[in-house]
Amino acid sequence: MQAPDSPPRELLPSAGDRPRTTRLTGWGGNLRADCVLREPETPAEAAAVMDRAGTIARGLGRSYGDAALNGGGQVLGMRRLDRYLGFDPATGVLECEAGVSLEQIIRDFTPRGWFPMITPGTKFVTVGGCIANDVHGKAHHAQGCFSACVDELTLLTACGDVVRASRGDNAELFWATFGGMGLLGVVLTARLRLRPIETSYFRQKVIPVGDLAGMFAALEENDRAFTYSVATLDVMARGARLGRGVIALGEHATPAELPARLAASPLRVSGPPRLTVPFELPELTLNRLTIRLVNAVIQLVQKRAPPFGHYDGFFYPLDSIAHWNRGYGRRGFAQYQFVIPFADGLPRMRAILDAILSSGELPFLNVLKRFGKESGGLLSFPREGWTLAIDFPVRAGTAALLRRLDAMVLEAGGRVYLGKDSYLDAATFRRMYPAIDRFTALKAKVDPHGVFTSDLGRRVGLAPRLGPPRDGHA
Repeated sequence: MQAPDSPPRELLPSAGDRPRTTRLTGWGGNLRADCVLREPETPAEAAAVMDRAGTIARGLGRSYGDAALNGGGQVLGMRRLDRYLGFDPATGVLECEAGVSLEQIIRDFTPRGWFPMITPGTKFVTVGGCIANDVHGKAHHAQGCFSACVDELTLLTACGDVVRASRGDNAELFWATFGGMGLLGVVLTARLRLRPIETSYFRQKVIPVGDLAGMFAALEENDRAFTYSVATLDVMARGARLGRGVIALGEHATPAELPARLAASPLRVSGPPRLTVPFELPELTLNRLTIRLVNAVIQLVQKRAPPFGHYDGFFYPLDSIAHWNRGYGRRGFAQYQFVIPFADGLPRMRAILDAILSSGELPFLNVLKRFGKESGGLLSFPREGWTLAIDFPVRAGTAALLRRLDAMVLEAGGRVYLGKDSYLDAATFRRMYPAIDRFTALKAKVDPHGVFTSDLGRRVGLAPRLGPPRDGHA
């Protein structure tokens, strides 16, 4: 089973095929690397082909930067390991292989009244990828990260052993794997809890807000009453209107609440994307005029959201367009997400937005949310505070701007999300993540020869440089 925009299996190389160099990229398209791609079909095959000179696991490639790139080394593609291993219909506990996608779970279990407990902004991600990034969604303030719904996982370690880890057994390894970006081992299976639902629709509320102070106040107030919340800012608003935008709130709808036309099919599941961006658009497509127009359309559509919305529009609006990342052109884009503490959050966020809007860059799609408490994952990103994710089409000054933002976020006591990062340096990363020494000590214990490495891992100082091939694997 696989996501509808994945290549059919007969077009995918198997682990038994001769290793081949493949140009891979993150979802942002701004970083690319030539890697040796192997795609095993079973856990035993994954162990057999794992290159001990340096490897990293990869799911559906939705990390934005270089988390699943390993230039000159091996990438272990996991999307063939997509089998269900067990399901308890009384409790909603699902055991599956790491290559199972959220789209697959939704397609197969929503008609039975179950939905992923925690979901990010795309369903085209694997369970293994959700664990490696400890993903979050619109309900972090109420429900936490993906780790909150996973009871147990199995990990292929550097020596070839398969280790079972949970909150009770191998707990240190369990928590370090969440947010560990695949640098401790390859997640093979997981046991996770699904959410019971009566419908696949959401009761929605929309609140337009005029400025950043009003936005912060409205989010804080409504997060007490709603499980799901997110705000989209008007990236063209400055001065007194800085931070204006629209807040979208939601709760799972019951059959009794739905209008008759929706109640007729209360657990409807969506099909594959109806639109696609067929190729990388010319870079001139995105300019101040087009961004202004698209931004205005987004704000208008959100303000006119109906009282009830399907999960696809509520959780995954961009999934309706296949390969939407191609719209940013050949140089791609960088999505920058950070969190800063609630204390002094308003002046800090205002200063960061001012820096972005005065930079000459072209900020585009964005979301603002409130985070709840940390998950316990050693390198998990969310912490209590305000988080903003914003896209930048890559141009000559983009990297310099993001380094400037890194410094501002660090000064505010915040940190940057590795799952979306492309440019963070090792020294800044170390200061942002206080548990890094615990993580590296554990990595030295379970992966003493640095088998698990990636472009991101090397860039931020979590993994060694590639060494010579060992055990006959190239």
